[in-house]
Amino acid sequence: MARRCELTGKDVMTGNNVSHANNKSRRRFLPNLCNVSLMSETLGETYKLRISAHALRSVEHRGGLDAFLMKAAEAELSPKARILKTEIKRRQAAA
Repeated sequence: MARRCELTGKDVMTGNNVSHANNKSRRRFLPNLCNVSLMSETLGETYKLRISAHALRSVEHRGGLDAFLMKAAEAELSPKARILKTEIKRRQAAA
């Protein structure tokens, strides 16, 4: 399973550990990923996603999963989230 947020695209970053003696060794900065179940009001179902804690705060701030996905760019969404976004668009257009 990739260490990548399904909603924001936040990914692993690399950098250096720098000691007091200025020795440098490579390290990885991992995103804070959480397994969560989010409810879609339009579809009336819950979906399990692996998202960062920052994305979870953003989803709550924007007013839910549907509102977040409508504002999100297609490029940063995972394939699962893209399918979910198109299904929400389709259902909202029909209503």
